[in-house]
Amino acid sequence: MPAIKLQTKNVIELEVIQNKIFEIRRHRVMLDIHLAELYEVETRTLKQAVRRNYQRFPKDFMFELTEKEFQFLRSQSVISSFKSTRYSPLAFTEQGVAMLSSVLRSEQAIRVNIEIMRAFVNLRKLSLNYSELANKIDSLEDKYDKQFSEVFQALRYLIDPPKKERRKIGYTANNDK
Repeated sequence: MPAIKLQTKNVIELEVIQNKIFEIRRHRVMLDIHLAELYEVETRTLKQAVRRNYQRFPKDFMFELTEKEFQFLRSQSVISSFKSTRYSPLAFTEQGVAMLSSVLRSEQAIRVNIEIMRAFVNLRKLSLNYSELANKIDSLEDKYDKQFSEVFQALRYLIDPPKKERRKIGYTANNDK
């Protein structure tokens, strides 16, 4: 197992966890191999605990990756250690990860779970900030489009002012008489 960056008091850095959260099937998930690494157990031990408590993991808590999803992750080198495995990994949503701590029942599982929950919350906050920023940009764009149309009208007026009749100034000879 690769070494995990630890802060003081054996707390895993938030960034390490966030880098192990993927979006699959429009869900933010963590894969069994990464969770096993964080919990400091073998992947087969984690899967065995899940199978023994399968009723605790409905489809919105955990799902198995399809062969296509698995191949995509392999090709992206997201999971280099999956190259030797035959089985598709399990993907756990935030609720599934929370349920894992009750299934594994170790001090390490509890500590890691707390940090994972913080990572999920942090990602949720970041995504909210991005959507708020996108909304602000949209409103500014609407506002400035209107202002620019007024600027363009003013420029057109300066370039080509409207023609109005002018009275001629000066002496004019009356040649009709």
